[in-house]
Amino acid sequence: MPRVLDSTTTPMMRQYLDVKAQHEDAVVFFRLGDFYEMFYEDAELAARELELTLTGRGSKEHKMPMCGVPYHAAESYISRLINKGYKVAICEQVEDPALAKGLTKREVIKVITPGTLIDEKLLPGQAANYLAAIVTAHTQEARYGLAFADISTGVFRAAELYCLDNLRTEVLRIDPRELIYTDAQNPLDLEIASTRVETPGLPAARKILAHFAKDTARDFDLENKPLALQAAAAVFNYFKAAQKTELQQLTRLETYLPQNYMHLDSASRKNLELTETIRYGGKNGSLYGLFDQTKTSMGSRLLKEWLCSPLLNKDAIEARYAAVGELLGDLVSRAELAELLKDIYDIERLIGRITNGNANARDLVYLKESLRVIHNLAPILQQFSAPLLQDLNDPSLRGPLQNICTLIDQAIVDDPPLLVSGGHIFRDGYHAELDELRQISQAGKTWIAAQEAKERERTGIKSLKIGYNSVFGYYIEISHANRGLAPKNYIRKQTLTGAERYITPELKEKEEAILNASSRLQKLEHHLFTELRRHIAAHTLPIQQIARKVAVVDALLAFAETAAARHFVRPTILDDDRNSLHIKNGRHPVVEQALGTETFIPNDLYLAPEENRLLLLFGPNMSGKSTYMRQAALLVLLAQAGSFVPAESMEFALVDRLFTRVGAMDDLFSGKSTFMVEMAETANIVRNATKRSLIILDEVGRGTSTYDGMAIAWALSEYICLRIGAKTIFATHYHELAQLAAKYPYIRNFNVSVEESGPDIVFLHKVVPGTAGGSYGIHVARLAGLPAEITNRATEILATLETPQKSHGQLNLF
Repeated sequence: MPRVLDSTTTPMMRQYLDVKAQHEDAVVFFRLGDFYEMFYEDAELAARELELTLTGRGSKEHKMPMCGVPYHAAESYISRLINKGYKVAICEQVEDPALAKGLTKREVIKVITPGTLIDEKLLPGQAANYLAAIVTAHTQEARYGLAFADISTGVFRAAELYCLDNLRTEVLRIDPRELIYTDAQNPLDLEIASTRVETPGLPAARKILAHFAKDTARDFDLENKPLALQAAAAVFNYFKAAQKTELQQLTRLETYLPQNYMHLDSASRKNLELTETIRYGGKNGSLYGLFDQTKTSMGSRLLKEWLCSPLLNKDAIEARYAAVGELLGDLVSRAELAELLKDIYDIERLIGRITNGNANARDLVYLKESLRVIHNLAPILQQFSAPLLQDLNDPSLRGPLQNICTLIDQAIVDDPPLLVSGGHIFRDGYHAELDELRQISQAGKTWIAAQEAKERERTGIKSLKIGYNSVFGYYIEISHANRGLAPKNYIRKQTLTGAERYITPELKEKEEAILNASSRLQKLEHHLFTELRRHIAAHTLPIQQIARKVAVVDALLAFAETAAARHFVRPTILDDDRNSLHIKNGRHPVVEQALGTETFIPNDLYLAPEENRLLLLFGPNMSGKSTYMRQAALLVLLAQAGSFVPAESMEFALVDRLFTRVGAMDDLFSGKSTFMVEMAETANIVRNATKRSLIILDEVGRGTSTYDGMAIAWALSEYICLRIGAKTIFATHYHELAQLAAKYPYIRNFNVSVEESGPDIVFLHKVVPGTAGGSYGIHVARLAGLPAEITNRATEILATLETPQKSHGQLNLF
């Protein structure tokens, strides 16, 4: 049905069409009574995505599609639309229908998108929910502004970058739920157009230029970073347009330098399974899953951030080591801290709801209880000398936060109702007028109870009762069997199936007084609560600061608990000029947890520019090559995240970039073959690696013919060793590459040892110098259960291949 305004269009539909015209890119939830209704294409979309019944209004020829959901159940439906990448505009009644003159006024009170969520039921508890904005410099120089924020926690950061690869890395590092940018041909369109493939669930949303107005940015002191300033303004304006509030929680903008963090490309993040496993996609089995022993959601989010953002600042890393070391050495204090931390609510998101005007009375009580627990943390932390543990004892924060705690305690009852309109939020004695209205209201209810008893006695009707509803107010209800006993002053108001309802002048007079007092009471309580919430919101910054400090303690405690349980040690950071990596008896933290400490075989690793610059690793499949390589990468990453590591000892120079080329799969989305994906990832490595980088390569070249693959692997090894100089582990089945060690002094051959016992082999999982004695592929096939007929025939063919017969210039395979 065409959406045309004509004489047949009802006033309500005119109102809806006006709202929809202002929010064409959103699904409009239009409030009608107890339902949110959707019309036209919104209804068709919602019916399809939410499996709702699509109905219609109007004639058969011009039927208007429509569907709806109950307002009290709308959250789950909105959540499903948001998770599918849609935008939702909530249009509410903004005046009382009983007081409205004509059509009830309606307005869009907020717009919900994946990056602007603030409702705790829609938010991921252990993950940040970032909205990011990108601005591109329109000059020959490649320059970009990047800003991102989580409105639910108040985190707001911005940076400027000078390389598209760095921009891509930063976008993937912060992992925004929603991305906005100015240009239709933004560089990320080409370079991260497949973001949905690389980072599932991230909508690369293109927004209009209007969101990038510079006016709002004047409040932020970023005069020397104009692109970061524009990006920050875009984020701020986008949030403001969606939430329709003043955004007090985003008044503090932090700038940062991306070069302070290790460069991790998308392939490395995925291959190392930092936050989720490749096979199942869940947290269990990932590095984050191993370490997340945090007690608060704030600590869990920060821990995840640390693991995904290894540091390049030696002092900052050593500060974390110092804190973890002290916690590790004090079992009693660790237990006390853990016991207290588990009673702290998600303060970051609590203050976000308070500031945004969405918090209820229970949220204030949760904030009070959390602040009290934080106060009790101080004595425990005072015994430590590490600055990161002492940071929570900031005296400039304790005073204001104690005042807030006291105020909430004086104002709010211990167990307030969930809804602000539920009444009985404030303690007796908090406000004189409130106490007076409560007395009047309570006296009225007492009068009603006494009047019911009086009327029963007067009429002799034992089942008589006085009730109330919003339509008739107070009424007297008598069963049909007793209606003949109703006094003459009873005025019949309603007939039910089994009873009659009456009113009396006396009852109506008292009703007016009771309802007037109740109405005034409700309005006053709502006003007082709003004022209290606004007062607390004025202290958003110190509350956000203390929340961050609690998160730091919680994340450090998780590092310490893991180190204690898994026998991790403190790494030693070497000067940059040494640029070496020496791990003694290192262990893969996640695999060790799965296998058990007694079963896992530790291994050494030594890489140094002037000695073992490139380590060629030979050995059969299933021998542990991939575990060994990933282990090296994870230990470096953990060490630079500030964690202790699973090893007997570890000495290392800071690694600026970490690359892993492990495994391959077709990229069907962009039409790339396995080999094309492999070569593209390898090209990214050689283009961006430096001599301070660590490169992990697994079977590069295997996706094409043997001689092509061998030639590529050979040339790649030479290029990395001679031109880049990066520390590298290269696992390969091309035994011909072993010749490189004789040709170049910086290349070493190692293999994962295997013990042969007749026709069988035993994987020892120990990395030793030298090349492998064979590939053992048929042995692995036999272990995997391939039928004996196939493996026996394969053995015959292999023997023929290894001793080629020159019959007519061809191999006699059959």
